[in-house]
Amino acid sequence: MSTAVPPRVRGRRTRALILDRAVDLFAERGFDQVNVAAIAAAAGAHPNQITYYFGSKDALFVHAAFLMLLRDAARLEPIGRRQRTPAAFRAALSRTALALPSLPAVVEAMSITRRRPELRTLAEQNLTVLFRQAEHYLTAILTRRGWSVDRPPEVEARTFWSAVLGARLIAESGYPGTSADVDVAGVLTVHD
Repeated sequence: MSTAVPPRVRGRRTRALILDRAVDLFAERGFDQVNVAAIAAAAGAHPNQITYYFGSKDALFVHAAFLMLLRDAARLEPIGRRQRTPAAFRAALSRTALALPSLPAVVEAMSITRRRPELRTLAEQNLTVLFRQAEHYLTAILTRRGWSVDRPPEVEARTFWSAVLGARLIAESGYPGTSADVDVAGVLTVHD
């Protein structure tokens, strides 16, 4: 009986390891300071495997940036669950979301997809996952607390994340101030 790992399983593991190491390196150094060779070395892979599994450094970065954001967004859930009033919920979620370390990477990834139309579907898919997760979370909070929103939860979730990403984009563009200067809590309509 053979104990060898089937090639398809090895391939999935290699792809996942490359993505995990890319997340670490991009989070630590940023897009411009990481090259394909460094990612490959960190993953114990060959540089051509990055091209094989992801197509390009740009595509790998888009994957990695959104993975970082999805992981970071999950950190919002327990923070929101601890809040006892709608006002505290809106403020805590907004403050925490604006401080997520993955936001600069996602803004950069979205900029890359603007220049690389073949990557737009990837960004769209990841934004869809983000919005759906946020909608499910919001729906659960509303049910648990007996709170309401003035628009459908899916619109509330998209509006919130659009405001968060927009605030970060403005801050990254060099406009004076920070993303915290935007009233993201004000876009949420959560109330008793």
